[in-house]
Amino acid sequence: MNIIVIDDDKLVALSLKTILESTGKIKVAEMGSSGEEAIRLYSKIKPDVMLMDIRMEGITGLEAGERILKSYPDARILYLTTFSDDEYIIKALNMGAKGYILKQDFDGIAPALEAVMGGQSVFGNQIITKLPELIKPRETYDFAAHGISDKEREIIELVAEGLSNKEISGKLFLGEGTIRNYISGLLDKLDLRDRTQLAVFYYTEIKA
Repeated sequence: MNIIVIDDDKLVALSLKTILESTGKIKVAEMGSSGEEAIRLYSKIKPDVMLMDIRMEGITGLEAGERILKSYPDARILYLTTFSDDEYIIKALNMGAKGYILKQDFDGIAPALEAVMGGQSVFGNQIITKLPELIKPRETYDFAAHGISDKEREIIELVAEGLSNKEISGKLFLGEGTIRNYISGLLDKLDLRDRTQLAVFYYTEIKA
């Protein structure tokens, strides 16, 4: 897996490179220290995943992420920050970031990158517990109008809980291919881009 690391603290970036490459599964192709560098390096390398800090001088990580996703909608961006800021979390979710984890969860960074590479959205435990409070649900939603079945609603909930296709498959006793088809169909029905937006949909439209 080739990644780019962006952090305005060059010592942190170097430490991340050393730790992540020691796994033998991750190659840090480039490092940068600003939002401007993030945009330039993504366009140059097109990494499997970009691991990026949020608070940086000039263009922030969030602003850089928005610009990258506008040009490369399939970009996988995982935010790594010391700030569990509500506004940042919501913005990262809505823009289509693949994850938002805190630097305090240092041991979980490599597994988080692997999960994002595998198609999952990753949010640290401190972030997950905040989501129901941050995203206020609407009172009603016409599922029938969108042709969403009870089974599909159950799959949406499991996606929102952060389960992989394999884990959902085990819970519902359905094949992984069937789960993938369900999720793909849900994204089409709801005009959503990815699993992260499906999780946001769950908290805004379903969970009371």
